[in-house]
Amino acid sequence: MNDFNRLVYKQMMTMDKLLCLQGELERCQKIEEELHNLQKETEVESIQIEINRMKKELYEIQQMFEKQTEEVIQSYRQMEITSCS
Repeated sequence: MNDFNRLVYKQMMTMDKLLCLQGELERCQKIEEELHNLQKETEVESIQIEINRMKKELYEIQQMFEKQTEEVIQSYRQMEITSCS
């Protein structure tokens, strides 16, 4: 597998993690809203901690995805330069 394909595959795996985490975050936020409605503050605090953890993880994955995107672009450009030579 050439470098470009490897980078694209790696980026697709990161995107999969990103989408999964976003879905889980949305699910937790709905639970948070339901718990607020039920006025269960103790449980709300614990889900808020989990949401904050997920938001941090989501940010880190987004940063990794952006870095991988840049690597894919650089690899593609290098591949184009090499094929034009």
